[in-house]
Amino acid sequence: MAYATEPPTQGFRLSQLIYDTRYRGITIQVVTLVLVIAALSWLLGNLSANLAAKGKDIDFSFLWSRAGYDIGQTLIPYTNDDNHFRAAMVGLVNTLVVALLAAFLSTVLGVLIGVLRLSKNWLVSRLMGAYVELLRNIPLVLWIVLTYAILSEAAPEPKDFKVVDGVAKQEMFLGIAAVTNRYTTMPAPTLDRPLPEIAGVPTSGLAVILVLMASFWVLSLIRRRATRVQEATGVRPGTFWPGAAVLVLPVVTLLITMGFHLDYPEFKGFNFKGGLQLSHAFTAMVISLSLYYAAVTAEVVRGGIQAISRGQSEAAFALGLRPGRTMSLVILPQALRVIIPPQISNYLSLVKDTSLGIAASYLDLRGTLGGITSNQTGRELECMLLMMGIYLSISLILSGLLNFYNASVKLKER
Repeated sequence: MAYATEPPTQGFRLSQLIYDTRYRGITIQVVTLVLVIAALSWLLGNLSANLAAKGKDIDFSFLWSRAGYDIGQTLIPYTNDDNHFRAAMVGLVNTLVVALLAAFLSTVLGVLIGVLRLSKNWLVSRLMGAYVELLRNIPLVLWIVLTYAILSEAAPEPKDFKVVDGVAKQEMFLGIAAVTNRYTTMPAPTLDRPLPEIAGVPTSGLAVILVLMASFWVLSLIRRRATRVQEATGVRPGTFWPGAAVLVLPVVTLLITMGFHLDYPEFKGFNFKGGLQLSHAFTAMVISLSLYYAAVTAEVVRGGIQAISRGQSEAAFALGLRPGRTMSLVILPQALRVIIPPQISNYLSLVKDTSLGIAASYLDLRGTLGGITSNQTGRELECMLLMMGIYLSISLILSGLLNFYNASVKLKER
């Protein structure tokens, strides 16, 4: 009697690509890839045909031609004789500065409001709830326009700060800053020996950012070492003074090397001279974005805190911790794991919403490259492609950094 030692093998059949689960997933992916490539090919072919019909081609050489327009708020040197690339860099810097300031202010204010909204004080919690509902349920562009109008119409004129017979109608804030109906003036950080530019891009600010990033990285290493020592010996070594030295000394040394000092504004003649004059468009953008996204952040913080079980706070109270210390040491560190993922989306939305500055005539990346440069050169497609690439790059870099931080604070599974 013969016995079969191996099951009979069957040859490959085309029907397995659809009905066999081993091949079905690959089949679907290949078909999807082919359809995507076909759609992109059709779009590119249609684009080429339309450009040829209009006698155009894709050309980025316009970036090196003279811009010929002024930009009111410039954080890097710029004149209308510079090229469109320089104007785009000015717009990009304006976008990044507004986004960074608004992200920082909205985070600080949003955490405070989110915590206060959970207060047992009825009046405080209701006031914070009214703030959140009012700010986030009105379009952001309306807040930008309203803030710009208030700054332009309600602030005093520069001549009101003129001293006549030892008295001025309006006093400067702390004697160094003033808000007028034209601009806001304050001390300007100035470098006597800035680092040389590379391809028209200033490197002094970039150097400060890189030094700060390196300092924070070293600080994280110091804290990790302190944690390892604490786990091994039960005694945690001090990290405050080493951390402060790592954060402060490198930046201060770099700024001193570049000749950093403050240029204070002074009223001379009929206007302020010296210092930094911030346009109301810039101020309105920072204030509006900060207040609006503070309301959004507050809701994220409130949800993260409420996701932590009440037993955590009760255990902290049983150990004798005060409510403030319980919130900062027990609740918020655990709530971060819930807060960070949606907060990443908030930061990405904030960066993209800086493009609404066109409503207040703020020339950021949207106003320069996507506005005046596009209209002057007639290169709408190239300008839009560049804008999409820049915003995409900023969003991917920001998302990657925040996702890395999110991975560092999440619970590690055994």
